[in-house]
Amino acid sequence: QVQLVESGGGLVQAGGSLRLSCAASGRVFSSYTTGWFRQAPGKEREFVAAISRGGGTTSYADFVKGRFAISRDDAKKTVYLQMNNLKPEDTAVYYCAATVKFITGRPYEYDSWGQGTQVTVSS
Repeated sequence: QVQLVESGGGLVQAGGSLRLSCAASGRVFSSYTTGWFRQAPGKEREFVAAISRGGGTTSYADFVKGRFAISRDDAKKTVYLQMNNLKPEDTAVYYCAATVKFITGRPYEYDSWGQGTQVTVSS
C-alpha cells in the first residue's frame, strides 16, 4: 500500500477553481492507478475521476466532464485534480485513493485512501 495525503481544498465561490493535490509515499507510486472520490453530508461516497499508471488513460464521472481534469507527476509522486467552474453541488470532502487494479470507479477496489480535504462552493 501507499500512504496518501490530500491538500488544496477550501472555500470558493461558484464558478471558481481549485486544484487538489494528493501526495504519496511508500511503495512505487507509479505502479498504482489513482482516483478521486467525494462524499457530501448524508450521501454515499462517489467516483469523480481516475488516472491509470503511466497516465495514459483517464476516466471521469459524467457530472465533472469538461470541468475537472486529473493528472499525475510520478517523479513527484503526486496526483492532481484541477476543478474549474465549480458549482455548489460540488461541495464535499474529496478523497484520493490508489489501487493496483486497472482504472476503475468502484471505491471497494481501492485499498489505499487519504484522509480527505474539504471543498466548499458558495453560491
